[in-house]
Amino acid sequence: MEKLINHFQFRFRQCFRLLNLNPRRSVPVLIVLGALIAVKLPENYYYPGMFFGLIILFHYERKDIPFLKKVFVQSWRWVVVLEATMIYSALLLGNINYTIEKIGLGLYALMVLFAFISPRTQPRATLQWNFIPDNLFEWKGFLRKNSWMGIIGFVIVLLSSYHPATLILAGVFVLDYISHIYEPHENKEMLEMYFKKYTLKEKIRKNSLFFNILLLPVYCSFLILNPYESFYILYYFAFMNLYFLLILTRKYKNYNHKNKNGDYGIGVYLEYFVCCMTIIPAVLILRSSMKAANHNIRTYVGD
Repeated sequence: MEKLINHFQFRFRQCFRLLNLNPRRSVPVLIVLGALIAVKLPENYYYPGMFFGLIILFHYERKDIPFLKKVFVQSWRWVVVLEATMIYSALLLGNINYTIEKIGLGLYALMVLFAFISPRTQPRATLQWNFIPDNLFEWKGFLRKNSWMGIIGFVIVLLSSYHPATLILAGVFVLDYISHIYEPHENKEMLEMYFKKYTLKEKIRKNSLFFNILLLPVYCSFLILNPYESFYILYYFAFMNLYFLLILTRKYKNYNHKNKNGDYGIGVYLEYFVCCMTIIPAVLILRSSMKAANHNIRTYVGD
């Protein structure tokens, strides 16, 4: 019993340590947790299914089973079940809109199955995304490395269109991942080759078009489901596009061929997030960033 208590104390401290050591992921994690606490679904019995699905995803991706087998030689399966049950209970009881009902209680019986279902051991199959043109190399590179995360994220954003609150929450969550698409710096030779063929305005136009094609199903779905809330989608369009343009122009404003990545962090995220909420400051920063980015590009490519 003492070993089990120490284990859960370790798990609790581990969660905070991971968030503290990786601030890049802490913001989206906290946003998701806040959404899971506050989200209101049309029917009460939707909550258990959604939370149980998250538990399945967590179990499928966990990589600590060998560690549990060493610590809890005979009883590791029951520790797996207990961990899944505690997380499910925290999600279910943590939501402010959920009231206990039969389906939620009934799914507790299925927790025993996690003791006998093995997590994923083989790496995921990756998609090549060859249909994306080479001039959108940031998107192609990101999606090749994060294929399934990109697909799941797109589905989540699409499903969020059923209500203004979920639309905004999912948009805030996805902004952080958009920032990482433009964080890596291409090498000097590639930069020169690209901007001898295209201007910065052309790059912005092509990337913005692709970004909005991805969001087009979300726009349409929201307008169909919420025809009297069109103001939200107009604000969402302006907010998302301004943030996207700020991140893109910032990459070339700060570009240095000696650095493999930009210095994106939580401070940049919060600054641009607040500016885009008020729109006008974001427009002013964007104009300044475009001038600085064009000047920086000319130092590598020339006029």
